[in-house]
Amino acid sequence: MATFTLQDLEKRVQERARASAEVSYTRKLLDRGITHCAKKLGEEAVEAAIAAVGEDRNRMVAEAADVLYHLLVVLHARGIALEEVEAELGARTRQSGLDEKAARRGG
Repeated sequence: MATFTLQDLEKRVQERARASAEVSYTRKLLDRGITHCAKKLGEEAVEAAIAAVGEDRNRMVAEAADVLYHLLVVLHARGIALEEVEAELGARTRQSGLDEKAARRGG
């Protein structure tokens, strides 16, 4: 199994964000603005959902990779580090998922 991590992908997104749009898809996305980046994330999420119910395992893995990449691009565009998301996930482990969800809704 590969040892490539989400932290590695985040670093790659950061590196590619500094490159020219002529050679970097990441830079090209970022140059089009947060709205475009968010739309791409949404498109990839829909494709992943469709793959989850109607495609084979390999297609689902590929679509999940696309979602993670585009999520990291959006986070970069908003100035949010993966570490911040990981901290939020860690904080949520202190209570059950049902309790956490109820707290966000206000009960």
